[in-house]
Amino acid sequence: MPQYDFDGQVAFVTGAGRGQGRSHAQHYARNGADVVLTDICENVETNPYDLSTPDDLEETASLVEDEGQQALPIEMDVRDEAEVQAAVEEALDEFGRIDILANNAGIFNGSEMTEMDEQMWDEMIDTNLKGVWLCSKHVGKHFIDRGDGGKIVTTSSTAGYVGTPLNGHYVATKHGVRGMTKTLALELAEYDVNVNAVAPTGIETPMISGYVEAYGEETLNEIAEMTGPFNLFGDGGMIGAEHISEAYMWLSSDAARYVTGITLPVDAGFTAK
Repeated sequence: MPQYDFDGQVAFVTGAGRGQGRSHAQHYARNGADVVLTDICENVETNPYDLSTPDDLEETASLVEDEGQQALPIEMDVRDEAEVQAAVEEALDEFGRIDILANNAGIFNGSEMTEMDEQMWDEMIDTNLKGVWLCSKHVGKHFIDRGDGGKIVTTSSTAGYVGTPLNGHYVATKHGVRGMTKTLALELAEYDVNVNAVAPTGIETPMISGYVEAYGEETLNEIAEMTGPFNLFGDGGMIGAEHISEAYMWLSSDAARYVTGITLPVDAGFTAK
């Protein structure tokens, strides 16, 4: 039996090809929502590991349909306003409405800030921060025009609370997401739109495994030595994407009707230190 009631609602999920985005999409479908699935489905030049493929996105669509809900897969680059606007319009043509925006798309790569080149900086900011703004802008316009509320949930990170070595551009985007969340919450409150973020600790996804493959396990260990363990429980390792999805579901539901402008850490105690 579904824990939340999203019957008749439509969730628009970015970065849905795999990892956390796929998990969120499955959870929305399991709780009764039809799901718009967007992903770039190609690589970003400065990112050292492969991103999702068209086949990955189609697999997510099949998993949503296995839950008994409709899926609309769209290849979309969150950095490109024309593509974002076109995807939102396609979703509205197909379903007539969007009720939930799940801003999940993101990349993760590393360099010391004094060694980082401008392209690496720009591609990170454009994907993880500008992309959140563009999706929030165009889905937000729909919420305003429709006039009966909506939910925006965005992935920040524990890196939105603290600095982490070798990832300063990533840290900047995740701090930025927290600030944007607060501002959007203020601007959209009169339209009954809740805007919140989730701050995960290290999650077992292809993003992390790709980072480790590109830079080596010792680099991740170096970060952990400076920041402490990702998880205060057990062996201090990663947690599963499903735990982040549960936070997304709550923040997208009527149970969180009076929760807006917050960033919810799901971090196994990382920011308690």
